Amino acid sequence: MSEKGIDIKNEEKQVDTAPTPQNTPVFTAPLAAGAGISSETADALAAQNPALLGLLQGRLSTLIGASSGYIESLPKPVRERVDVLRYLQQQHTEIDKKLHLEIFELEKKYSKLYAPLYERRTAIVQGTAEPTEEEKAEGAKIAEAEQQEESGIQEQDEDKEKQDVKGIPEFWLTTLKSHPQLAELITERDEEAIKYLRDIRLEYLGDKPGFKLEFEFAENPFFANAVLSKTYVYEQSDVAGDLEFGSATGTEIDWKPDHDLSVKVETKKQRHKTTNRTRVVKRTVPAETFFSFFATVKEPDMNDDSEVADETRDRIELDYELAEEFKEKIIPCAIDWFTGKALEYEGLDEEEYDDEFMDDYYDEDDDDDEDEDEDDSDEDGLSRSVKEAAEPPQCKNQ
Repeated sequence: MSEKGIDIKNEEKQVDTAPTPQNTPVFTAPLAAGAGISSETADALAAQNPALLGLLQGRLSTLIGASSGYIESLPKPVRERVDVLRYLQQQHTEIDKKLHLEIFELEKKYSKLYAPLYERRTAIVQGTAEPTEEEKAEGAKIAEAEQQEESGIQEQDEDKEKQDVKGIPEFWLTTLKSHPQLAELITERDEEAIKYLRDIRLEYLGDKPGFKLEFEFAENPFFANAVLSKTYVYEQSDVAGDLEFGSATGTEIDWKPDHDLSVKVETKKQRHKTTNRTRVVKRTVPAETFFSFFATVKEPDMNDDSEVADETRDRIELDYELAEEFKEKIIPCAIDWFTGKALEYEGLDEEEYDDEFMDDYYDEDDDDDEDEDEDDSDEDGLSRSVKEAAEPPQCKNQ
C-alpha cells in the first residue's frame, strides 16, 4: 500500500447519474460535434464549399427530435405510465379541437353583428349615403378626443367644388398603402387599378372551416371582373387542435387587352454581328404586381427540397400572412389604416420592412437568358427594359 494517505476531501467523487432528457445527448457523439457548428465555422464552410455546408445542415435538420434512447431505457412499468400520459394528452387535444371549432363558430356569429357596420361604412365610402347629423357629432367627439387636426367636420365655408365630392375618394388605396407590407407590393401601375376598388369583404364558408376575401371593383380599364376573391380553407392540427391554413384558391383575372398588370414588355436593341444592322426586339415577361395575391399557388411535393420548391413555400406562407392581415386587421379597422392610427397601436414602421418581403412574395426569376440571342446578335449596351426607363418611386405611407 502506498505510504501516501488518501485525501478523501480532495478525491473526485464518481457519481452514477441516471440518464434523463437533460443529460442525455439528442445525437450520438459524431453528430453532436457536427451539430455544434459555430457561426465562424459555418461562414468559412459557406465560403469554401457552400454545397458541403448545405448537405451537412440538411442531414442535421433531419435528426431534430430524434430519440436519445432515454425513454427506451426506462423500466417497462415506467414506460407503460408514459404511454398512459400520451393517451391523456391525446384526450386533451380532442378537447382543444372542439374549443377551436367553437371559437371559429363564435367568429361567424359575431361577423353577422359586424355586418351592418360594414354595410354602413361601404355606403359612406362609396357615396351612396351621407352621414346623419348624429353620426357627424359623434365622429367629431372622437376626432377631438384623439386630437386629430385633420378632422374637417367643424369647418365651414368650404369650396363648393370640394363639397360636391361623393364618398371618400381612393379610400381603399390609401388604406392598403398605409400597411407596410402591402405598400411594398403595390406598384405605381397597380395604384391606377386599385383606385377602382370599392370594398373589401370577409365571408365565412358555410360547409367547412374557412373564409373568403372579396374585393369589389367598379368598372375599370384593367380587367372585366367585378369581384376578385380568394378562398382559404382551414385544416385542424392533430397535434394542438388549432385551425391552420390548408389551401387557398384565387380568382383568375380577366385582363383587358394591353392592361395586364402581371406582365411587362421589355424592349431591347440588338445589333447583328455581321451586318451591323440594329433591330428592336420586344418580349413579355412577368411583372411584380399586387394582383399576384389572387393567383392560386400549388403546394410543392413535401419531398421536393429544391430551391424553387422552397421559394414557393415561402410565397404560400406570406400569402397566408396577408390573408390573416386582411381578415383580422385591415377589414375590421380600415379607417385606422386610412388615417394611419393603426401604425401607432400596431407598433409598425415601414422602415422595418425591406426588399426581402417582395423578393419572397413575387417569386420572380431575375436572371436574364443572355445566351438566347448570342447566335444572331450582340448586346451593344443599348438594351434596357421599359420598367428600368421609368422606375416608379417607393411607395410611402399616407
